[in-house]
Amino acid sequence: MYTKRQLNNGFRVIVSPMPHMASVSLGIWIGVGGRYESAKQSGISHLIEHMVFKGTVSRSATQLKRSIEGIGGAFNGFTSDEVTCYTVKVPEKHLDLGLDILTDMTFNARFDAADMAKEKLVISEEIKMYKDQPADHVVELLGGLMWPDNSLGRPLTGTIANVRKFKRNEMVAFKEGAYHPANMVLVAAGRVDPEKMFGYASKEFRGRRKRKPAFDAPSIRQKHPRMKFVGKNINQTQIAMGFHAGSGNIRERFSMKMLSIILGENMSSRLFEELREKYGLCYDIASMYKRHSDTGEFIIHAGVDNTKALGSVVAILDELRKIKDLGVTEDELVRAKEFAKGQFLLAMESTSARMMWFGGKFMIDRHAPGVPELLRQIDDVSREGVKKAAGNIFTSSSLNLAMIGATSKGVKNKIRTELGRL
Repeated sequence: MYTKRQLNNGFRVIVSPMPHMASVSLGIWIGVGGRYESAKQSGISHLIEHMVFKGTVSRSATQLKRSIEGIGGAFNGFTSDEVTCYTVKVPEKHLDLGLDILTDMTFNARFDAADMAKEKLVISEEIKMYKDQPADHVVELLGGLMWPDNSLGRPLTGTIANVRKFKRNEMVAFKEGAYHPANMVLVAAGRVDPEKMFGYASKEFRGRRKRKPAFDAPSIRQKHPRMKFVGKNINQTQIAMGFHAGSGNIRERFSMKMLSIILGENMSSRLFEELREKYGLCYDIASMYKRHSDTGEFIIHAGVDNTKALGSVVAILDELRKIKDLGVTEDELVRAKEFAKGQFLLAMESTSARMMWFGGKFMIDRHAPGVPELLRQIDDVSREGVKKAAGNIFTSSSLNLAMIGATSKGVKNKIRTELGRL
C-alpha cells in the first residue's frame, strides 16, 4: 500500500502509488503546532502557515495561486495541535510543478512586512468569526476546561493581542527551529512513481538534522467535574462534554473508537437515536475520540433548544451510564466495526484522503499499519474491551462541561448535581 524511505538527515518520504488515478496528492508535514507554543507564542504556528501562502522569494502570492489553479489543481494548509501541513493536488502530468510549488512555499516564504500586517488583520477576523459561532466557541471553552495551564487548552488561532504582537524575526526563528528535514515528512498518493519521489527528496531536502521541538505534557489532576457556562442570547444552547481518555495501547485505542461510533458517530448511534429520533431534544449531536501522541480526549457535542438544555444533559448522562453498566450488544459492535472498516476503505479510494491518513499516522504514531493489519485490529475489539473503555473514561472525576446559551441559575445548579452522579 505504501513505500517508505528515510534520508540520512532524518527526512522521511511516504509514497502510496495509485496507478489507476489521474491525480497526485502531495503533502509536506511538519512536526509543529499549537502544543509547541508557549502562552506568549500561542497562535504563531497558525500565522506562519498563513504567511507561507503569501509569496516566496521568487513567486508572489498571485503567481502561486495561478500556477496551481491554472492547471486545475488545488492547494491548502492547516495547523493542528502537533502538526502543520501544506498540500497540493494536481493532475499527474503536472507532478513536477506541484512539487516545486510545495517545496518553494515551505522553505522560501518571504514574510513580507506589508503582507504580514494584512494577514494579522485576516486572522483577527478569523478569531472573531469563531467567537461569533457558538458551535465552534463552545469547543474552545471545553478545551480550556480540560487542559488548564497547558497548550492543549489554548485555541490554535491564538488571541488577537498575541497575533498583533508577533514580529517578523520572531516568526522566522520559530519556523527555522521546526521546519527542518528531521521534523518533516513528504507524503504522495496517486499516480506517482516512488523512485521519482525518492530521487526528488534526495536532491531537494538536503538540510542538516536539528533537534526536534518538544512540548509540555499535560498534568491531569482533575478530581471533580468542571463546568463553564457562558450566557448568550441565542436560539439554541450549545453543549460540549469532554472526558480525558489517556493514550492507551493499540487494543484500547480501537475499543475507544468503537465506543465513539456506537455512541455518536452516525445516524444509527445511541445518542442520535435517543436524543434526536426518540425525544426530539436536538437537531445535531455527535461524539468523537480524539487522540494526541501522548494522551486523548472523548468529546460529545450537541445543539439543543434553550428549554431542553437540562433534559439533554440528563439524557446524555443516562446513555453514558447505560453503556458503562451494561456495555454494548454484539449487533452494535458488529455494525460499528463494519462502519469503521467501510469508512476507511472508502476514504482510501481518494488520493487526498489517503495522503492525509498516511501523514497523520506517521506524524503522530510514527507508523501506519497495512490494510490487513488495520482491519484485523478493528475486528479484534471485543464487547468487554468497549465496556472497559467506557468505565475508564466516563467518570465524574474526568467530566468537563461547557455550555453557551440562555441558561438560568436554577438549571445550572441542577446540571451541576447531575454531573456528580455519573
